[in-house]
Parts: sequence; C-alpha cells; structure tokens
Amino acid sequence: RSPPPPAPTQGSPCGSASSKDSVEWEGRSLLKALVKKSALCGEQVHVLGCEVSEEEFREGFDSSINNRLVYHDLFRDPLSWSKPGKALPGGPLEALRALDKRTGSGPATIALDSLSWLLHHLPCPILCQTLHALSRQDSCPGDTLPGEQVRVLGLLHEELHGPGPLGALSSLAQTEVTLSGTMGQASAHILYRRPRQRPTLQTQWFSILPDFSLELQVEPLLESQPPSDLHTPSVDPTTHLTFNLHLSKKEREAKDSLTLPFQFSSEKQQALLRPGLGQATSHIFYEPDAYDDLDQEDPDDDLDV
Repeated sequence: RSPPPPAPTQGSPCGSASSKDSVEWEGRSLLKALVKKSALCGEQVHVLGCEVSEEEFREGFDSSINNRLVYHDLFRDPLSWSKPGKALPGGPLEALRALDKRTGSGPATIALDSLSWLLHHLPCPILCQTLHALSRQDSCPGDTLPGEQVRVLGLLHEELHGPGPLGALSSLAQTEVTLSGTMGQASAHILYRRPRQRPTLQTQWFSILPDFSLELQVEPLLESQPPSDLHTPSVDPTTHLTFNLHLSKKEREAKDSLTLPFQFSSEKQQALLRPGLGQATSHIFYEPDAYDDLDQEDPDDDLDV
C-alpha cells in the first residue's frame, strides 16, 4: 500500500512537509507520488510549477488525477514578459500568496516545485513568512476547521543551499524527508516534528512505480563478502621497509655486550670508590669565616628571628 502524505496533528491547522533530494537521488518523483495520493483522497491539489513544464509534470498521471490538479505555471514565463497584461504585481511572490486564496473550502494540498527555485528569486525571510502564512500556522488552534486544512509539500535541492536557508525552511516543516539510498535502492529518512512531542526519525525503503505509486520495501541486505582463499600465501608487511625490525644473531650479541654510559656496573663502582695505585686523589680544605654558623643546636641563629 502507498503511505499517505504527512497528516496534520490535533491542534495544528496544517501539515507541511519538505523533501530534500540530491543529484544522485531526485525527489520530484516522490513529490508527484504524494500529489497523486492527495488527489486520490479527494483533496484539492494546486501545483506551483517552476522548474519543469506543465506537460512534463502531468506526464505519468492518468486522466482522473490530472483532472483534479490545478497547475500554476511559472516555468514558461516566470516574470510575465510575454503577457504583460496578465502579470502579477509581485511576480513569484504574488503567485505564491495567491495560492492561499484559490484553495477555497475543504482540505487542500499545495505542491511547490520547487522551493530551491523560489529561494533563488525571493529573499529567504520573505519566503519563510509566506510559507508560514500559506500553511495557516499563524492561526490559533481551533480557528481552522478540520475540513479547511491545507497541506504544503515542497521540493528542495539540498546541495544548492547553505546551512542558513536549509535550517530556516526545516524549522517550518512538520515532516522532513531526506532522500538517499544504497545498492540502487532509494530510502527516505523521515523526521517527524509534532507539537509538544519529541522529534522522531524513521527510515523507509521504497520504490516508485511508473504510475507514481509508492511501493514500500524491506531494507536490502548487504552482499556477503566472498570467503578468502586459505591457500593464498600471506604477504610480509615488513618486506619493503626502509629500516629493519629484526636483529641478526651477531647484532644481538653486540647489543648485549655494549655498556651504556648511564649504567653503573660493579666494576665502575669499584673504580670510583677505590682509586687504584698511581691515580691522583683530591682533597677539600675548608676554613670557616666569621659568619659561618657552626651551632648545630640552633642552625637559624643568624636569622635574628
């Protein structure tokens, strides 16, 4: 079964989700799969298309899905140069704000393809404020009826932005999906943020069918490593070293017979303590002066304490 899009929680008037993709794992197919699921649930679906044409986005959907999609095209003429009479005063910003007025009553889903395009044409604070108002998060709990909930789905190309815009947009999303994969199979790392609850992280493996239906899969098993050949001769890692780690028998004997200068053998101690015949001896002559304190009972007598 195909999983439903992120559902709004009690006390929150909307559900907002962002999908982060990369060059290796594209996220538009997942966005179209979520759009299809919303249309099958009977919701109004508004698509703000910025990066691909309307024909390319609708490709793969059957007529029942396409009939429920309302496509707002910013791809062909984003600044309304070809039709100046129909230009919106605010350009992409006004087109984004107008989506809130066109949803009408009943549950609706707004798909933004993509947030990266909007970030390149709008300042990040303005875009975040517009998304916040678009998802109706500024209303008090209970002001929005369950039938008037708006779900916002946004596609974000993570590799095109720095940590600042990514963090700002992530803070607005109730559900954040980061795409990755291994061994040719896609996976989604889903971060759920719910009011007054701790964020939870879940990993889901999936594949997208040609009709943009989601098919959940189990985690792929890692390929087992082939057993090593027992008859393969081992290679000595010390073969090509520039120094020798081992000593020959002759070198070891020379090392053992060497007396180090800081080692005192019994012969050296005897030679120092008992000088032999013919060796010069030394003596120390000491003559005390007037200030020498020779009183052993009070050696600190000269301190005048």
